[in-house]
Amino acid sequence: MQVPTLQRRMIESVTTHPLDPEDAPVAATFRAMVSAAKGARRGIEARGQFDALMEGVLPREDVTFEEDTLGGIPGVWVRPTDWRLDEVILHLHGGWFNFGSAKAYRHLVGHIAARAGARAFIADYRRAPENPFPAATDDVMVCYRALVDQGFSRIALSGDSAGGNLALAIASQVIGNKDTMSTTLIGVAVLSPVTDLTLSGASYATRAEADPLFTRLQVSDLVRAYLGAADPKHPLASPLFGRQAGLPPIRIHVGDDEVLLDDSLRYVDRAVAAGVDAHVDVWTGMFHGFPASIGKFKAAAKSLDAVGTFLTDRLRATNPTSA
Repeated sequence: MQVPTLQRRMIESVTTHPLDPEDAPVAATFRAMVSAAKGARRGIEARGQFDALMEGVLPREDVTFEEDTLGGIPGVWVRPTDWRLDEVILHLHGGWFNFGSAKAYRHLVGHIAARAGARAFIADYRRAPENPFPAATDDVMVCYRALVDQGFSRIALSGDSAGGNLALAIASQVIGNKDTMSTTLIGVAVLSPVTDLTLSGASYATRAEADPLFTRLQVSDLVRAYLGAADPKHPLASPLFGRQAGLPPIRIHVGDDEVLLDDSLRYVDRAVAAGVDAHVDVWTGMFHGFPASIGKFKAAAKSLDAVGTFLTDRLRATNPTSA
């Protein structure tokens, strides 16, 4: 029996990578190390600890960093040795909307920028609970408009976890504008994005035991702190319920052992159904944020390589001077 075109596209939009034998013992060691802290419900006093963890990402020697502002929003420029004019990546850091900072994420973004051969700006958007929704999305949109105003004609969005949420939400807002801003967005690459703040994904149950880090109860506290009184189905809060039609190509990477797995799978399903070139890579045996473990997991390097290749292809595809 012939598979209908849309169903075939949805099947083809998911690639599952087997667990590399060399990664298996490292993953087991990691699980044992973090098991006691799984589901811990921490407040903003843990921000320093979170930043210290991200500061530990293996640095590259071929990137430089500079603090700056875009439209009044602070952040950090990440510049690889080789980069091209008029092209830029706007990266939104993770941390469940409550944690994380541009400075702490500079090494992870350094890997993405170097692989893509493009400058990246990491935005220090306002965090919850002091600044609940839509403060973060407002700040990111200000940054995007500032890049357009500065003359960047090809802009890619990237992000991880909560930053993936912001990247997908802002992408929808950008393509919904009828001004020239909508022509500048050429692609979105995100890692384990949070797309559904109603927390209705099936993987909160199916991956409850496999996920070494998070529980639904723990996540609900962080989401509540971010949303305040806002509707979790607001399209800027939950990109899953937002507009997908008209979006540029999207690539998502997620671990198979994440309670957030279904956030990625359902988002790609809806994007493909809306006619978007969307694809998700699922990494067997991997947990939330695994690409940050570059140098420890082979899967991390492979995932970042794929993101870099995608961003390079997208940024060059719209460059009239490219071969």
